[in-house]
Amino acid sequence: MAPEYLEGLRSLQIDARGIPDFSKMNESLMQLTGWQVVAVPGLIPSEPFFDMLANRQFPAGTFIRGADQLDYLEEPDIFHDVFGHVPLLTNPAYADYMREYGLLGLEACRAKAVKFLARLNWYTIEFGLIRKPEGIKIYGAGIVSSHGEAKYVIADPSAHHIAFNLERVLRTGYYIDDFQAAYFVIDDFQDLFKLMKSTDFMAMFSRLRPLESFTPFETRPEDRVMRRGSGEYWREFPAAKTKLK
Repeated sequence: MAPEYLEGLRSLQIDARGIPDFSKMNESLMQLTGWQVVAVPGLIPSEPFFDMLANRQFPAGTFIRGADQLDYLEEPDIFHDVFGHVPLLTNPAYADYMREYGLLGLEACRAKAVKFLARLNWYTIEFGLIRKPEGIKIYGAGIVSSHGEAKYVIADPSAHHIAFNLERVLRTGYYIDDFQAAYFVIDDFQDLFKLMKSTDFMAMFSRLRPLESFTPFETRPEDRVMRRGSGEYWREFPAAKTKLK
């Protein structure tokens, strides 16, 4: 896992002893990056979600999965939200990226472009990888909160590892109910924040809207492929998997 994520676990004292005390955790978060975790009953609509992020508030579900759901849960629970997302909010660059993502999300709601933001979320915040001197590491909350997917990313050669490219990510569809066929790899969290500040996203969304979407199953000639997957795991996916978001 990314060292920034592991440092966040230590800073917030998130461990196997139980669900963290939100008040103590928020004291530490506020001092480090100005963020707070706010309990919510479940999934919330896009606009309130983005508004919370824009105000450095992270919504966390108040229910927890059963033992038979350790690998996958469609609706995020407190384990996914707190163990998966919150540790990286201690990292200033990542915390700033999340706030900018929230601000952009409010614009995207008005421009009816939330689909593109959902893809950016999927391939960074939820299922992102980061390159370190010692190798490629996990940071996406969807991976770190899934024992099965974390093992798959490390031990199974099926998935592609592709260097992060904003347009490629925004044009790539995804599915929510299985391990991924492709993961995008960043070099630094600061790069994500800089991207948010330097890109005219509304113009990009307008340009991309009429273009075809890509699938995560294939690599493209313009991709910088860091690992070409064998495809073994997802080769027999049903046709329904091609109906990507």
